[in-house]
Order: sequence, then C-alpha cells, then structure tokens
Amino acid sequence: MTLRWTNGSRIVEAQTDCQDISTGGIYFFLSKQPQDGSLIEIVVTLPHHLTHAGRIDVRCQGLIQRTEIKKRNLIGVAAKIERYELLRRNDQAGSRTRRQRAALGS
Repeated sequence: MTLRWTNGSRIVEAQTDCQDISTGGIYFFLSKQPQDGSLIEIVVTLPHHLTHAGRIDVRCQGLIQRTEIKKRNLIGVAAKIERYELLRRNDQAGSRTRRQRAALGS
C-alpha cells in the first residue's frame, strides 16, 4: 500500500504492507518514524477475492495515533481513519481513471 504523511513542512511517501485494518483504523510498519498526530493518506488495494468485483483501491485519510519501535528500522504505526472513499479501477485496463489519479495526486 502507498502511504503519504506530513513531517514538518515535508510530505513523506512510503510503500508498506498492512498488518491490520478496519473502518476505524489501520496498523502497519515503517522504517521511518512519523510524528504522532501527523496527517496521513493511505491507498490500499483490496484484491478480487475479497471484493468479488475486481480490485478496488480504497483511499483513507486520518491521523497517526501512536508509534512503537519493534526492531531497529521497524516502527509499528497505528492510525485512526477519519474518512475513506472507494476508487474502483478500470476493469479492462486495470488503471485508474483520470479523476482517481487527480484525487491521489498522481
């Protein structure tokens, strides 16, 4: 999944895997420690076997609630999801629509 968060005046982006997710929150690991309270944007791709409607991207926005050092260069991050939207992919091409790309800033 793709993550973006604010770190002071910079926007940081990373790729990682989700450890746990619900409609209210998400837990994942990073190699860099974001600040508690930072705004975060997450794009998670739900696979076909979960949706039965093709792969669906879910864009979540929220706040980092807490971080914990698990190992050297491995930080567990818990974030509260404040809102989310489904971004359905184009079934034929497997690519995002122009509107979805604009919403993701890509």
